[in-house]
Amino acid sequence: MEIGFVGLGKMGGAMVERLLARGHKVSAYARTRESVEAIAAKGAYGAESLEDLVASLPLPRIVWMMVPAGQATDSIIHQLIHFMEPGDCIIDGGNSFYKNSMANAHALEEKEIFFLDAGVSGGVWGLENGYCLMVGGEEEAFNLLRPIFVDLAPPGGFLHVGPNGAGHFVKMIHNGIEYGMLQAYAEGFELMHGKEDFGLDLGKIAHLWNQGGVIRSWLLELCENIFREEPDLKSVWAYVEDSGEGRWTVAEAMEQDAPAPVITTALLERLRSRQSSFFSAKVIAALRKEFGGHKIRSDHDE
Repeated sequence: MEIGFVGLGKMGGAMVERLLARGHKVSAYARTRESVEAIAAKGAYGAESLEDLVASLPLPRIVWMMVPAGQATDSIIHQLIHFMEPGDCIIDGGNSFYKNSMANAHALEEKEIFFLDAGVSGGVWGLENGYCLMVGGEEEAFNLLRPIFVDLAPPGGFLHVGPNGAGHFVKMIHNGIEYGMLQAYAEGFELMHGKEDFGLDLGKIAHLWNQGGVIRSWLLELCENIFREEPDLKSVWAYVEDSGEGRWTVAEAMEQDAPAPVITTALLERLRSRQSSFFSAKVIAALRKEFGGHKIRSDHDE
């Protein structure tokens, strides 16, 4: 297929590479010309502008956005509307708030342009292993994109989860659960790290638990890698960022009058990490770098 991509960051650039490797034709655009030229060197068409990007695509035009949620996403959609026609399709693959995605879908529906909200998980490992795709929107548009989904995802790794907004809602909950899982691992490893008289090897224990243990997981594999390289995490500052999905999940829980104490506490622990240093926060910061390429802050990043 032929598809346009807007946004060539950690995720967007890797997704374009994965599609190119599987025979798709990709037109790519980003704010920085350097990133466009870099992906063009790998076989993509490097668009000069959004208008050029859309013009380079055959009908129906398909444009996938991988840009920050909020104003950046809304701005790109507003610009694309002027160049696209009825029957074309825009996919928002960023971590947008699901209610914003519902509003964007409604605005595009008036122009008879399809809109899909695609929650994307896989981090920096997605290029090699594939991305888990949670897609909301009309089935007609979903089926149009099926060949793209097949090649971006591992086997069984994409699903039409519901109408517009559902894709980003499911991704929001996915990331909320992630908060709780990271916090549980972090607290456990902090307790073992603090038991100095046992001299526990955290890397070996993480490996052991993955050999049939009930809590085995990919995150635990990443823990093993982290602790083998730096058991005390001395280079990691215990400052954990949050990108919004945890806050939105907690707000949704309150809106539904549904208790979500684990996710809520995990969010609050991230906020606490910004006030003092805890080993558990270092574990989470290191894990976020491993699976998502997120930056580890230093005490010089004030």
